[in-house]
Amino acid sequence: MDSSQNTVLGSGGNGMLATPLNDTEAAVDDPKQNLNQVIDSIQKTLGQLHQLYLTVSSFNTASQLPLLQRLNGLVTELDNMAKLSERCNIQVPMEVLNLIDDGKNPDEFTRGVMNSCIAKNQVTKGKTDAFKSLRKHLLEELEQTFPDEVESYREIRAMSAAEAKRLAQSQSSLPNGDVKVKPEH
Repeated sequence: MDSSQNTVLGSGGNGMLATPLNDTEAAVDDPKQNLNQVIDSIQKTLGQLHQLYLTVSSFNTASQLPLLQRLNGLVTELDNMAKLSERCNIQVPMEVLNLIDDGKNPDEFTRGVMNSCIAKNQVTKGKTDAFKSLRKHLLEELEQTFPDEVESYREIRAMSAAEAKRLAQSQSSLPNGDVKVKPEH
């Protein structure tokens, strides 16, 4: 049973948000589910902070018990969030944190990384194309000078490529002929 099934929906009679019935649920190894649990906990905490704000802003002696209940609920949810976050391995680049501290959008970091990758990819593609062109030019020159040797070279390359393809296919097929599928992480 996941944490959403252990949560009572709606709010209590005192305006508190519901929390999971069992904070020590079995640890889940699925990183996506762990992250979703942390996100849910953050959202619950934000809701509890909002409820706490409403209670404090209209505080009177009669609202002292609901205030204490909301504070206890907040502390419980913060503790739950801390426990859940221990199961998440999230690494945030310092540049992103610095952008947030500077009041900037962290998407700027992502945009910069993507632009840098695109630029490096274009440079690498240019180098690859240059080497392909050089190889083609050298083969044309060699073919004019040494036609028999170039023909032997091409035969050897064709056999080598066929062998590499056969080896790759044999490593990715099961004894019954099915193809292995790499699991996605």
